[in-house]
Amino acid sequence: HVVLDVVEEAGKPTADFLVNLEKSEKIGIKNNGNAIVSYTKGKYVVIDAIFGTGLSREPEGRVADIINNINNSKATIVAIDVPSGLFLDRPTHTAVKADYILTFQFPKLAFYLPQNYTFTAKIVILDIGLDLNFLNHTIKTCFLTDQEAAVKRYRPVSAFAHKGMQGHAVIAGGSFGKIGAVCLSAKAALKSGCGLVTAHLPACGYTIIQIALPEAMASVSGDKYLESLSLTVEADAVGVGPGLGQHPQTVTAFHEFLKVYNKPLVVDADALNILAANKDWLPLLPERSVITPHPKELERLIGPWADDFEMLEKIKAFAQEYNIIVVAKNARTIVVYDGQVHINSTGNSGLATGGSGDVLTGIITGLIAQGYPSADAAVMGVYLHGLSADIGVKQTGVQSFTASDVVQYLGNAFVMLDKQI
Repeated sequence: HVVLDVVEEAGKPTADFLVNLEKSEKIGIKNNGNAIVSYTKGKYVVIDAIFGTGLSREPEGRVADIINNINNSKATIVAIDVPSGLFLDRPTHTAVKADYILTFQFPKLAFYLPQNYTFTAKIVILDIGLDLNFLNHTIKTCFLTDQEAAVKRYRPVSAFAHKGMQGHAVIAGGSFGKIGAVCLSAKAALKSGCGLVTAHLPACGYTIIQIALPEAMASVSGDKYLESLSLTVEADAVGVGPGLGQHPQTVTAFHEFLKVYNKPLVVDADALNILAANKDWLPLLPERSVITPHPKELERLIGPWADDFEMLEKIKAFAQEYNIIVVAKNARTIVVYDGQVHINSTGNSGLATGGSGDVLTGIITGLIAQGYPSADAAVMGVYLHGLSADIGVKQTGVQSFTASDVVQYLGNAFVMLDKQI
């Protein structure tokens, strides 16, 4: 049974609208008016197509009432192209909360911004046959990291590789009570494909890392916290921050390290907090370094923002100023560099668990060690991290999924990419 509700207050009807309204009437679908209020029991689906293109003001009056009725209807809500009321270029206050969005040709940036999560759930992209030649010559600054984008960056391991060809990654961090962070990060680096991993951590973690991760090497400094970040090995990539703590001596050690190290770093957790507290050290970050802040860490670095559009502009400016790659972690992680915005398409709420960020640091560090440009390593690392979680939660469920499970299912994620080559 199909019921039509024409919202006359939504705007002047177009010629196409009138043609299709006549067609619907000919097959017996009548304008019912306030249809959403009439049905309060049973399963039903609301198809949201209230507005066309060019929304310029907030919904108000009867239109706002209908949107609120839709949101309170307990129906499955399917939005056509864009949930009604959702602005694509500024903050949204009143819009349809869609379970599915059938969007045309390309996803829209606004779908993936944190303030709009309540309006967007499952996004389905429909090819409507727009001119490919025109699209290919259009300058783009926003990209969705899907399987095709990941495969383009993927570098399969050579059949003739040996460990010396696969790079040496160092994970520096850990403090008393937080050695697990280094264990997770170092194991993720190994599972990302690099040939050698050294964990640089305080002495209280030496026995732990040797037992928890026999494939890794260990170097130590200090007892309960790192007193020096001077490396005893020649590293192809360094990830610093997991479990690091902010002891004054560790802070000094990090500062001294930044003064002398000149390869791209991966910087996370307490290393980010140290930088946020000493912003005059930011110019010391090696060019093309990767930072991986969660929302609070990001705010400490770039300052507060009024809305997500301002947040993106501030991230772009920050990345440009220091020539770095920013991985802004969230439900839909965004990677920003060179004025470009790369939105990740994988991952789920199973990643909302302690240690998942440490794993991401390890994956990105491991990819850089193997020779991936740091921007590609960031985009690929985020994609693989989320894909591993998407595979894993099918076995564990969301509630029981842990950071160790991300590492466990990382191999399955690589197998999926291998099948696409």
